[in-house]
Amino acid sequence: MTRPLLLHDDELLLYGFGGTHPLSVGRTRFAIELARHFGVVDQFQVRPSSEVDVELVRSAHDDDYIRAVRSNRSHPAYGIGTTDNPLVIGMHHIAARTVAATVDACRSVWQGEVSRAVNIAGGWHHAMPAEASGFCIYNDVVAGIKELQRLGCARIAYIDVDAHHGDGVELAFQDDPSVLTVSIHESPLTLFPGTGHGTDVGVGDGIGATVNLPVPEGTDNQGWLRAFEAVVPAVVRQFRPDIIISQHGADGHREDPLTGLALGVESMRRAYAMIADLADELCQGKWVVTGGGGYSPGNAVPRAWAHLLATVAGERIDYDLATPQAWRELVGEGAPLRMGDGGSEDFACFEDGYDPANEIDRAIMTTRRAVFPELGLDPEY
Repeated sequence: MTRPLLLHDDELLLYGFGGTHPLSVGRTRFAIELARHFGVVDQFQVRPSSEVDVELVRSAHDDDYIRAVRSNRSHPAYGIGTTDNPLVIGMHHIAARTVAATVDACRSVWQGEVSRAVNIAGGWHHAMPAEASGFCIYNDVVAGIKELQRLGCARIAYIDVDAHHGDGVELAFQDDPSVLTVSIHESPLTLFPGTGHGTDVGVGDGIGATVNLPVPEGTDNQGWLRAFEAVVPAVVRQFRPDIIISQHGADGHREDPLTGLALGVESMRRAYAMIADLADELCQGKWVVTGGGGYSPGNAVPRAWAHLLATVAGERIDYDLATPQAWRELVGEGAPLRMGDGGSEDFACFEDGYDPANEIDRAIMTTRRAVFPELGLDPEY
């Protein structure tokens, strides 16, 4: 198998807002260095992203908004210079570089250079056509999908496992039947952006190509995996994509300070493996991978993404392995000692029985009853 591609360079490490902002610049570096220690990075072709191309940004954003970002001034009407998205001088270039990297990943996979490609510094799924949102300036995922369409890709599946609803990507393609967007996230009743209800299934020609699976606050490994397995593989198989692009925010981890889920890295890695299997089964392995949210920069994010990179490379890092001392010194206080959280990848499959008294099962059935019939699937099995 051709080695997968990792887009990585110093500029891709710069995305962040500094100071006490929750989005730390260091988290991507910590993840890469941890993966490097376990020999995972050596399994990749590593190259820098292409130079910034504003035309790629324009595929996802309005011209007036891009001018506002480039101005290096606060524009609250565009979401720039707010508490969530503070003004950062030079952010246009930094954010546009993540767009270039995700587009590079999409091109490399679709054109047959590699089967799998990663931009771990990407995944900015909240950015809207004319507004920064949720720490996201430019929506690299939307630009990547638009590029795949330009190159002739007919059916694209997007899978988002971030704790937050992938609202910006959904908005871009909610009326497009050629793009399946699937988001499993914490309930909009308890978490930003307050969208992504199980009954939201797209609009117009795109009805049935939008899938939302909100799970309750406090959902743990077993409940989350039960929900994922009950919905995601079935809808992706029914859609039969030519390529899968996925977003892997690690903010569902129980140590994350901004969300209310209670996941460990075990459930995250199991989901990574399920997505990899779907790509191999349905798309001749064509899989583009991005990062996303995650606000435990020295704990959850680097371990989750090291496991993610290992999965992309066809490798596996044992949960019992110690994190290297040199890496813990780099991270500082609070660095984890092990690659696992002591949890399990095991879960009870939904097809073995539905419990109407279980909040997670009710969420699963809301989604299945809303969208499965639109795809020609039986929500009741």
